[in-house]
Amino acid sequence: MRTRLGAGFGWLWAAYAVSTYGTWIAFGAFPLLAVRVLHSPAFAVSLLGAASLVVAAGVGIPLGPWVERRNKRPVLIALDLVRFLAMASVPAAYLFDLLSYGQLLAVSVISATAGIAFTAASGAYLKHLIGPEHLLVANGRFEGTSWLATAAGPPLGGALIGLLGPVITVAADAVSYLLSALGILRIRGGDVAAQHTPASRAPAPRTPVPSTAPGRTAAAHEAATSARALGMLSGWRFIFRDRALRRLFLNAMTVNGLIMATSPLLTVLLLDEYHLPAWQYGLAFGLPALGGLAGARCCARLVTRYGQYRVLMVSGWLRSVFPLGLALTRPGVAGLLIVIIIEALLIICMGVFNPISATERLRRAPADHTAQILSAWSISSKVAQASLMAIWGGLATFTTPLTAITAAGVLLLGTPLCLPRRTHLPDPVVGAPADGGRVTSPDAGKAVSV
Repeated sequence: MRTRLGAGFGWLWAAYAVSTYGTWIAFGAFPLLAVRVLHSPAFAVSLLGAASLVVAAGVGIPLGPWVERRNKRPVLIALDLVRFLAMASVPAAYLFDLLSYGQLLAVSVISATAGIAFTAASGAYLKHLIGPEHLLVANGRFEGTSWLATAAGPPLGGALIGLLGPVITVAADAVSYLLSALGILRIRGGDVAAQHTPASRAPAPRTPVPSTAPGRTAAAHEAATSARALGMLSGWRFIFRDRALRRLFLNAMTVNGLIMATSPLLTVLLLDEYHLPAWQYGLAFGLPALGGLAGARCCARLVTRYGQYRVLMVSGWLRSVFPLGLALTRPGVAGLLIVIIIEALLIICMGVFNPISATERLRRAPADHTAQILSAWSISSKVAQASLMAIWGGLATFTTPLTAITAAGVLLLGTPLCLPRRTHLPDPVVGAPADGGRVTSPDAGKAVSV
């Protein structure tokens, strides 16, 4: 029987689906605009992706505490509107012959930064909308939608680009954010924001210092700056104080980073060295994405039958083993079939693993730190992926793309050692207790006061 998660979740899921499809339909539009319209060099085209990730990660650090303190629904709507306006500015500028590389770069940064904040706010809002017992089902539906959009979006976008040009796909992406905002606007009910520290737990007032005391102003400013810095880093502090989250975090950064680092190298290998036709290249990446939908749909049933820890470990190990098979990639149809099979097996495992990992992350996060934890996770992921892509690009330059892909596959074999042990995953206290947010940590006897 299909689990019903309520009308609020339905609108949030619909908003996520429409914006995700919009993003994948417009996939590759900015590089095409940079090359065909603005005649930008290769370095500038590469900078569009890398710079947006790095700058957005830096800007996103103070956004975590900002999102945490506010009601999540209006924040989600505002972020969708920001992305709509940023994306809509591109076809508007093109129409009046005002489009520039600087605008593309600025829109990339704004969109990526808003995406980090949106991910943080939506995770906290999802935890508020549905009960903890339904988080795995909800995350499975989001995961399945993401992989289906990955499979269907680029072909649709490619057809649109071929018929009407890349500007139309950017406009479609802009409209998708507007539709997402309208969907979230339809959600009814309460909201969630971080609670203020109760007076009983507030720090004792300090003895007033005379205004004439030497250095008082500088000391007060330094203390305030230090407090703000600690607040911005609280997401990472909580992740590393929880053994299960720490291990999931390290595993995610290395696995996802190494997989993403090989993605452009596989593109070069297939298109430049093996001279695959464009339609075969699209098939090699579009068809396996359907495996993610299959894995996400099976995830909840597998957990019910075999238990969460066993499914987490098996899918976690397998998703780190299959990429080594890409070392067997060869020219021709045989090589294409190898890529499709390996990618499909990898993505099936990711479709099973990712909802469990996302659910565990939400379950272990206290209610008034969820947005900061998700923001820290997203920022770290973008920085890790950008860094490893740069490193592996250099490795491929000094060796060959296939050698670099093989090296990543070998390193991935060791990443499951970072996965949590069974003793690290007792059930945490769900949500923020009524005493002001004291959440028991799985670390023996320790507690995190927030």
